Amino acid sequence: MIYTTIESPLGELLLAGDGEALQRLDMRGGRRPVQIAPTWRHEDDAFADVIEQLRGYFDGRRREFDVELALAGNRFELRVWEALREIPYGQTVSYGQIARRIGEPGVARAVGLANGRNPIAVIVPCHRVIGADGTLTGYGGGLERKRLLLDLEAGVLPLGAGAGGSPDRESQ
Repeated sequence: MIYTTIESPLGELLLAGDGEALQRLDMRGGRRPVQIAPTWRHEDDAFADVIEQLRGYFDGRRREFDVELALAGNRFELRVWEALREIPYGQTVSYGQIARRIGEPGVARAVGLANGRNPIAVIVPCHRVIGADGTLTGYGGGLERKRLLLDLEAGVLPLGAGAGGSPDRESQ
């Protein structure tokens, strides 16, 4: 696995994959940060296109991502994650709405669990899923980061301002 890290308005982000397809995008300060295995290889220039797209997103210039992903999960999780990718920028849906979209209206809790296992934050926009009553509910990166992302997409934050400006590549 190849990885790099960048600074972002969400704090440090870890990007990992095979160098072509992204397999992980994790917030290092989240509740369960991914541990970098001793076999992983750090490359400063890895995922340059992904980093550029993330910069555009955090600067308010990009609303969609064109990134090769290699999502690994069970069939149910993959269906949920695909449904997440269909939520338009700046919009939110409930767990129940996702359950109905995938043709299983009674599995909102299971959707929540799959949402929590999403390995690619921001790009697979699990932050756009909220409670049925409109409240912010669980987010691996913490509710303050979820609010920041939703505010960014709603245009509440000034362009390029999200809690620290646009991400810069971290030197290691």
